[in-house]
Amino acid sequence: MQTSSKEGKKVLLRVSNLKQYFPLKKKGLFVKANDGITLDIYEGETFGLVGESGCGKSTLGRTLLQLYRQTDGRTMYYGRTLDDLAPAYVKKTLQTLDKRREKWHELKKHLANVQKEYDALPDGEAKYKKHNELDKAVKDENDALLDMANLIGGFVCVKDVHPAQKLFLEEYRISSARVKEMNRRAVVQLDLDDVLFDIKKGEEKGKNVGGLKNKETTLRADLAKIDEKLADLACQIGDVRKQLDTMRAQYAGDADFARYEVLRDEGIDLARLEYNEIRRLRRDLQLIFQDPYSSLNPRMTVGNIIGEGLLAHGFFKKNDERMQEYIIKTMEDAGLASYFLHRFPHQFSGGQRQRIGIARSLAVQPKFVVCDEAVSALDVSIQSQIINLLADLKEQSNLTYLFITHDLSVVKYISDRIGVMYLGNMVELANTQELFDHPLHPYTEALMAAIPTTDVEEHRELRILEGDIPSPVNPPQGCKFHTRCAHCTEICKHAVPEWKEMAPGHFVACHHPLGREE
Repeated sequence: MQTSSKEGKKVLLRVSNLKQYFPLKKKGLFVKANDGITLDIYEGETFGLVGESGCGKSTLGRTLLQLYRQTDGRTMYYGRTLDDLAPAYVKKTLQTLDKRREKWHELKKHLANVQKEYDALPDGEAKYKKHNELDKAVKDENDALLDMANLIGGFVCVKDVHPAQKLFLEEYRISSARVKEMNRRAVVQLDLDDVLFDIKKGEEKGKNVGGLKNKETTLRADLAKIDEKLADLACQIGDVRKQLDTMRAQYAGDADFARYEVLRDEGIDLARLEYNEIRRLRRDLQLIFQDPYSSLNPRMTVGNIIGEGLLAHGFFKKNDERMQEYIIKTMEDAGLASYFLHRFPHQFSGGQRQRIGIARSLAVQPKFVVCDEAVSALDVSIQSQIINLLADLKEQSNLTYLFITHDLSVVKYISDRIGVMYLGNMVELANTQELFDHPLHPYTEALMAAIPTTDVEEHRELRILEGDIPSPVNPPQGCKFHTRCAHCTEICKHAVPEWKEMAPGHFVACHHPLGREE
């Protein structure tokens, strides 16, 4: 699958129809916090997320990190490959290919029937409702297909899939062995780093380090053996893939095979990972909390707070002298003085506490960071310091941010692209300047009109939204915004608007986009 944008940017996270429902005590009722969100987040960008309180912004951030396991949808992560993790869902999918293909064919038939019924209906309320059923049928069929095609590509449509299935399972077995060796190598490398550090310190103090050098020799030999085994496993994987490529060549002229082959995806579906597997990816996916007061353990010093993640993810061993040096460097990068190392959170201001939270998140060298209202609890002067700090750290480490906020002025300053959420759905997404210059959704327009201004000569029309936000337990049918929208028509009340690209990189979910011919 293509993991780059039209501009050549690499996709880091690809979210498709993500849903996050929370069950209530009353049977059958759910809070629909996120209800079908689709977006791409690119490597090295800051993606801003705005919307009213309760629209599902923070829930989306936590769901992307799998702190909340999502109810439905796909969250593909491209920061690592399947070979780096060898997740269990790959094996389960490959072992049950026959049943999955049978189910897929059943769903294809059901989709065809629903499509026929939809096409036969005249325009009106009945057709609008049938459209929602059609959308569900399309999604179910697509999900069943992607579960297989993401892994085996065009082989999903061949008559006899068993020869390919056998090779894919063999590839998975070798990849699993490779992951175990890589984990073992990380442990040995950590031991070696400790020994080298002790040798350096010992030589500086004039101590006899003969025993340590013997240990160094042993550990280097162990590393060499592991590297040799890893190289052999890489060759084995290469051999299996050559056999698969030979099989693919047999279907070079098959249009169906080619159509499904492009669906093959090297990403990791975070939603299908087991607990231990997602835990291994925690260092890549971090969170900066909103409240700098309650998010820090008051019983731990700054050094312990930052070091906790380093120990959990195997960067250092406990009581390793190197860890303190690393923590101090991380603190300095976050704008904290080294003499803060042994102080407790209550001894700091709100801005300093937020810097501690930032240092804690960035210490484990993440690739993706969710900034959940990271500056909302701070005064304006401190906000600017934290925002500038985040921007500097992003440039230094090529970080990717999901920046959640209510403040449109802040999000305009820091974000490359902005997504607008309403009642669990993404209603508009565009480059920052494009969104502010040409909003297409009525809700986005209302948010823009509500931005405070100091320009007394600016005569901006305030667009007041009538009514309250509907309940996320029982949201309105059709477009969720139609109960407060001045442009509402009959179709808005019954049919869910499609997520459409109206201009390059500018997406909107609205039956009547602003500034467009009806």
